[in-house]
Amino acid sequence: MTAYTLDPRGIRAPAWLWAMAALGVLWNLYGIYQFVGTLTPEGRSAMAAGMTAAQAQIYFSLPGWMTAGFAVGVFGGLLGSMALLVRPGMALPVLATSLAGYVALFAGDVHFGVFDALPGQLAILVLVLVVAAVLFATAWVARARALPR
Repeated sequence: MTAYTLDPRGIRAPAWLWAMAALGVLWNLYGIYQFVGTLTPEGRSAMAAGMTAAQAQIYFSLPGWMTAGFAVGVFGGLLGSMALLVRPGMALPVLATSLAGYVALFAGDVHFGVFDALPGQLAILVLVLVVAAVLFATAWVARARALPR
């Protein structure tokens, strides 16, 4: 009689999980590019070149915690997306933190009138929140199904 065992190393994550993780990594690498651009003098002057004086004043006077929220969102999103590729169960708290960073950024933009001064920023940040929520939901499903890496 032959005994069969299930070798967990032979089980692979479904293609959709790999695709979502890869898209999350690419999306967040672009987000990091955007984030770094807001910190460099060249990036700040390029942004200001497309703004009115009043818009630039609002945008560049935002408190540091909003920059921190952006950083938590984008770097957490990258780490969480990479975790989806290696340990899907560990990605959930990281992507939850990323989503929380973006929610804080959104709340700050509402409070400080960024959406009134820069109406296009609302569409961009809503898209960012949707992507962060989808990545979080992907990690949730992967963890609930105990998907392997």
